[in-house]
Amino acid sequence: MSEQHKLSLVSTIRERCRVCYTCVRECPAKAIRISSGQAEVIDARCIGCGNCVRVCSQGAKRVLSSVAEVRGLLAGPEPVAACLAPSFAAEFTEMTVEQMVGLVGALGFASVHEVAFGADLVAARYRELLDEHPDRRYIATTCPAITSYVERFHPDLVSHLAPVVSPMIATARALRKLHGPELRIVFIGPCLAKKEEAVADQVVGEIDGVLTFAELREMMQERGLAPTEVTAADFDPPHAGAGTLFPLSRGMLVAAGIEDDLISGQIVAAGGHGEFQDVIREFDSADLDVRLLEVLCCSGCVMGPGMTTDDPAWSRRQHISHYARRALAREDDGRREADLLAVAGLDLGRGFAADDQRLKAPSPTELEEILNRMGKHCPQDELNCGACGYATCREHALAIHEGLAENEMCLPFTIDELRRAVEELAVSHAQLASAQEALVHSEKLASMGQLAAGIAHEVNNPLGVVLMYSHLLLEEATPDSPLRGELATIVEQTDRAKRIVAGLLNFARQNKVVHTTVDVREVVQRTLRSVALPASITVTVEHEGAVAAELDAEQITQVLINLVSNAGAAMPDGGRLLVRTEGTGGEARFIVTDTGTGILPENRGRIFTPFFTTKKAGQGTGLGLAVSYGIVKMHRGDIRVHSNADPDAGATGTTFTVVLPARRPVNGEKAS
Repeated sequence: MSEQHKLSLVSTIRERCRVCYTCVRECPAKAIRISSGQAEVIDARCIGCGNCVRVCSQGAKRVLSSVAEVRGLLAGPEPVAACLAPSFAAEFTEMTVEQMVGLVGALGFASVHEVAFGADLVAARYRELLDEHPDRRYIATTCPAITSYVERFHPDLVSHLAPVVSPMIATARALRKLHGPELRIVFIGPCLAKKEEAVADQVVGEIDGVLTFAELREMMQERGLAPTEVTAADFDPPHAGAGTLFPLSRGMLVAAGIEDDLISGQIVAAGGHGEFQDVIREFDSADLDVRLLEVLCCSGCVMGPGMTTDDPAWSRRQHISHYARRALAREDDGRREADLLAVAGLDLGRGFAADDQRLKAPSPTELEEILNRMGKHCPQDELNCGACGYATCREHALAIHEGLAENEMCLPFTIDELRRAVEELAVSHAQLASAQEALVHSEKLASMGQLAAGIAHEVNNPLGVVLMYSHLLLEEATPDSPLRGELATIVEQTDRAKRIVAGLLNFARQNKVVHTTVDVREVVQRTLRSVALPASITVTVEHEGAVAAELDAEQITQVLINLVSNAGAAMPDGGRLLVRTEGTGGEARFIVTDTGTGILPENRGRIFTPFFTTKKAGQGTGLGLAVSYGIVKMHRGDIRVHSNADPDAGATGTTFTVVLPARRPVNGEKAS
């Protein structure tokens, strides 16, 4: 078929398409392209079987409508004949044959004819063809979807297509021979593929319009026609005989008087979109050596996509059988023989042309690359689950190569991608939660810093005056003075207050980090020299990995002094203290572990809060860890704590881990 005659038989209603891949799975021609998450029908590959329309649960497939075209024909000056496919008997079961003919005539058709008469002519021609060419192998051409499938996907078999027209074309040729070339002809049946057959190059112009039964019902409803409100009538001649069986599988063989002999196996009949592909494939490979392959795309025309009835298949077959018995029992007084004689010598031949639409196989390297993109790195990864609509992963890869499919159609691949996305989201969520916690803590520190700076500024000067005069009084007091003890207490407590004020100033001061390259071992040694620990505490120092890091040595020393001092305070009865450094992955870690009493779970969320302390009154200000937290954050690092205060759960103790970037981050760069 030429490009100009290829029709868009089926299109997708995008807003309804849920991309379930059912249409891909059910399309025997793989004429569905998935692009940007939407299913698109490829006209060049579509054979008009209508499976995608039948299986779409969302009603997302729209069939090409010929209603407007037929209305135009009926409004024209030429007489228009309606040719009714014999499967009408399985569709319009709510009315008699005469009422059905009357309804069609009421739409404006000049005459209503049985396509089954053309089927009788075609059946006789097949019998003659087999007698004339006993050594030839043929594929029957009564089903236009089958002929399109062979032309496009088995082009080497085109020469085996029987050179015989379908009953639709045979009926049209017979009517024009009987009534003249000016007669306009509209075919009405259950098949979408008939619309494209009508414009095929070899028969174009012989059929003027094609309606499905669904479209015929639409026209009747628009006109408000009802079976009981029209004049009943019989079909216009010529009348049909056994051709009424054509809608059924093997019906053509019965009408032609061709025996389907299971012993000789020379005739094979098949139907259904799964079965017809297999039987044609076997015919192509010569595994199936038969004289005639009678194939229908659907499981009989009674199951065509243009049908609207919900009756089960066997009920539909029964309705066709009743119609056939009626036709064969009709008293025609020899009119049938006269009709056949009137069209004697009618040309029932036609040709077919290859239209190769087979997918081109990619090179092994290209196929391997596509499979890798789908997450198929070895044969065990090729699950061939069919969820994508393709039977195997390699067929899916071939479709991707030809632009018909996408990687995301692979369900296992998509699940793996979603799992990775969920894991990445979980990490991002944890980072965000940590950042939010740090932000809240920073806001607290900022508020407390402003308050502390104000207090320290106002209190520091009066404290200095009190401390100075108390020292002077203490120096002037004689050793046996009764005031000396009170003055010593004043000096001691004033010194303590001054230390608290100094801590407040350190906490409030917005120090800048001065990065220099330092040896972390020296930072640890300086810390341990600055802290006086009891002899009952055993100190162990370990270093692993890189020892050089870019940081502010003074500030990090202050952090470690706070951590070591707290560790010592947590072990009043002695214990073990481990100070360890690690340099890996662009990070410098300082780890301080003690075997002390541990931190209670209810206190762990408050340990970095200013002025929170678990020490006895007068032994701590509650600013050491808050200041340490601020210093670590200014280095763009992190400080973590793990502690156990429950002896029943294991050894008690606390571990603080300070993680810092081993090199100074440049502007806009995240810490490593």
